[in-house]
Amino acid sequence: MTKGTIVVDQLVKTYKDKFTAVDNVSFTVNKGECFAFLGPNGAGKSTTVKILTTLSRLSSGIVTISGIDVDREPEKVRWEIGVVLQDTGLDSNLTARELLELQGRIFHLSRKEAAARAEELLAVVGLTEEADRTSKKFSGGMKRRLDLAMTLVHRPGILFLDEPTTGLDPLNRKSIWEEIRRLNQEEGTTVFLTTQYLEEADELADQIQIISGGKIVAGGTPAELKQSIGKDVISMQFATSEEAVKARDILNGRDVFVKENDIRVTEEKASAALPGILRQLQKHGLEPAGLSVAEPTLDDVFIQVTGSVEGSA
Repeated sequence: MTKGTIVVDQLVKTYKDKFTAVDNVSFTVNKGECFAFLGPNGAGKSTTVKILTTLSRLSSGIVTISGIDVDREPEKVRWEIGVVLQDTGLDSNLTARELLELQGRIFHLSRKEAAARAEELLAVVGLTEEADRTSKKFSGGMKRRLDLAMTLVHRPGILFLDEPTTGLDPLNRKSIWEEIRRLNQEEGTTVFLTTQYLEEADELADQIQIISGGKIVAGGTPAELKQSIGKDVISMQFATSEEAVKARDILNGRDVFVKENDIRVTEEKASAALPGILRQLQKHGLEPAGLSVAEPTLDDVFIQVTGSVEGSA
């Protein structure tokens, strides 16, 4: 059995109305890798994750977790994985210590083992001083850290994190990033991450796969994906969204994407193209309020391969 690996081979999920949510998806996550799975709403991302975590059945294909067939032996798979969902399922009337000890008992630890593991994990996620407070008194960031600790009680080889930092302030988000990185790099935990923050994937992931319309549309390391565009990105900010739309129409024929008051233009040689772009806009009475030229980011990759700005905030 290949511990800590995820293998998805020609995965298909079709519903009774014949809608295909996941269409022949294949990828491999190696042991100890941090893997980011990205896609706009309705792309098939959540459906794929549900199948991998035994919460939904596949229609066809093969999925193995640590060498175990997800469709044939879902109970065994659940002992191999930990899952942190967007919404925490904490009992608000129990203390952090009580919740962790209860989770340990559920996973067949003795009382002594459960107490020791709880103490260890409280230290890991920085909640030792809050151990005897009920979770209803915790901030959003503290609840996220406690939820992560709960997931780690049985020492899973693979950790599924479904948008783990959504709604958190930058400080708490950074704290969760540091813990994910520690688990991945120091303990060798395989991490499967879904996120709406593309900088999060860029910061943490060894490998990224992007799904759109039920199919994988791009994949590789963050650096490889950004290099695949092969162009510079000109970002311009306008006073209103109407001005941004007008600028896009004026620059028709170029690679232009609009998001609120901003537009992004991708060009082979931005420095050479920029004067002409500005002249075009000025002829129509438009002047950007702000302008920058940079190498492409994951946001630009995401927009190019999905045609969507979802997830690029």
